[in-house]
Amino acid sequence: MYSESDLQDAVAAGAIPAQAAQALRDHVAARRASPMVDEEHFRLLTGFNDIFVAIASVLLLLAVGWLGNGLRFGAPDHHPAFMAGLLVAAVSWGLAEYFTRRRHMALPSILLLGGFVGGIVFAIGALGAQMFPDAGDSLASMILCVAAGAGVLAAWAHWRRFMVPITVAVGAAAAAGVGVSLVMAAMPGSMTLPFTLLLVAGLAIFALAMWWDMSDRARTTRRSDVAFWLHLAAAPMIAHSLFYLLGVLKGDEISAGRAALVIALYVAFGLVALAIDRRALLVSSLAYVLFALYGLFRQAGAVEMSWALTALVIGSALLLLSALWHHARALIVGGLPPRLSERLPYLDRAVA
Repeated sequence: MYSESDLQDAVAAGAIPAQAAQALRDHVAARRASPMVDEEHFRLLTGFNDIFVAIASVLLLLAVGWLGNGLRFGAPDHHPAFMAGLLVAAVSWGLAEYFTRRRHMALPSILLLGGFVGGIVFAIGALGAQMFPDAGDSLASMILCVAAGAGVLAAWAHWRRFMVPITVAVGAAAAAGVGVSLVMAAMPGSMTLPFTLLLVAGLAIFALAMWWDMSDRARTTRRSDVAFWLHLAAAPMIAHSLFYLLGVLKGDEISAGRAALVIALYVAFGLVALAIDRRALLVSSLAYVLFALYGLFRQAGAVEMSWALTALVIGSALLLLSALWHHARALIVGGLPPRLSERLPYLDRAVA
């Protein structure tokens, strides 16, 4: 099985001409009755061996972390040992030299990236907790800030060496952690401030994702893969923080007005998703619109059937949207100013 990334690499290596690769894309698009530009490709599996290697890697990293936790170097028993994170990071990098750099295996590469960056962040955080065991809120936020900063540097180093597309999203999320932690260190104790900061960070990462997206409107290069993961990182930050600030999940019930607001926001997310041809916002906010519709059906008197009716309405709507995605995109993008629509993914590929 060959992915879009494999096609890109083959063209870059001169194994096949760009025209042949494009002809293959057009052939697949015609068979699927959907333009390739709307498929939102990302590579997760190249074969079952990816799953096999991923399971083995997780087992090895868990074992290394467990053994590293026994190397305490003065850390109290109730504190995690920083050596666990360092060893996991070192082993993850070593495995990536083979499975990422030489074998180009997708799923193991993602897991090993997480092991490396997560191991560095864990090690710095555990070391800070060991050095300052009685840290208050401000100092604890500063420790998190330093750990997140180390995560940014680790992601940058990993990107320079391996260029796994998800790395940019991991680095951006770590950078968001730096900013949020710095502000929380200066103004601790607020319940809503973290979510406000998370919303701002999500919008910033969304803007970064759009920058990568606009540089590859045909979505045939690695830049599109990077943008995919950035959108996937930004969407939950935007959706969850926004709905929390609106008080959607306060209490067991939701008022009709608030439910209508949630549904209106979900429709707005859908319009944005159609325009930019990314589905992450719809997936991230799905739980909230399900909760809102469920509340409306309960208030309408359909108590016993509320979940079934909610799933029926949302499931049918999303399937219909998926089937008509390209045509809906054409309507949305066609109504935008040319200056904006000319920066969005192409629409001019034939649909069978």
